[in-house]
Amino acid sequence: MTGRTIVITGASDGIGAAAARRLSRAGESVVVVGRSPQKTAAVAAELGADHFVADFADLAQVRALAAELLARYPTIDVLANNAGGIMARERQLTVDGHELTFQVNHLAPFLLTTLLLDRLVESQARVLNTSSIGNKLLGKVDIDDLDAERTFRASKAYGDAKLENILFTRELHRRYHERGISTAAFHPGAVASSFSSGSGSPVMRVFYGSALKHVFLISPDKGADQLVWLATSKPGSDWQSGQYYVKRKIGSANKQADDADLARQLWERSEAMITEAA
Repeated sequence: MTGRTIVITGASDGIGAAAARRLSRAGESVVVVGRSPQKTAAVAAELGADHFVADFADLAQVRALAAELLARYPTIDVLANNAGGIMARERQLTVDGHELTFQVNHLAPFLLTTLLLDRLVESQARVLNTSSIGNKLLGKVDIDDLDAERTFRASKAYGDAKLENILFTRELHRRYHERGISTAAFHPGAVASSFSSGSGSPVMRVFYGSALKHVFLISPDKGADQLVWLATSKPGSDWQSGQYYVKRKIGSANKQADDADLARQLWERSEAMITEAA
């Protein structure tokens, strides 16, 4: 199973870059998407891969990215929604008027996926969403406060977003699996990467930014294992669509992750938000 078109967002660093390298070595046609022009171009040049730059804090850039992908690739076999991270301690709004953590981790990937849906269905694609164990430890989604206007803590916003990744996975499966899309969310592990570099939490910055990270955290290459496995193994046989995976097994998620009505409402609210922003 080689030569497929695999789009990976957040691929300029961390597990995204590591997965891109492994999949490229396996003969896949990897498309590198990142926020940093320099880092994204460097990873792509190393692999001889196509690359695109998009900042998910700006939905117009996500729309432009989707248009470029549709124009360039008649088939998209795998879409890996891997971009995301922990944001600043104080609540920040994007240019689109949404809380930054929510938009970058959930709303922008939701927009990208839905803009590509027809191509993904035609391709019988798999959509892979990078979640986190933070969904269980920190998340509690309030469907009436998705932008955290009433209550904001950086850690909760991140946990909520990672839970929303799983809810999105569940609802995408419900709506589109019969049309050929397979989807999964996964926890990559506690990875020594720069994903928390923008965090306002001193603890997170020290832990992830110091030498301690190499003692307690796994390497980006090990963290990429889940993504690579889901991208290369067989859905329906090796893994089940619509599920959340930890260490290649269905994992225990936040109890809200099994709320089908909440998943439906999140889709509908997200759809309304991206329609308003168009």
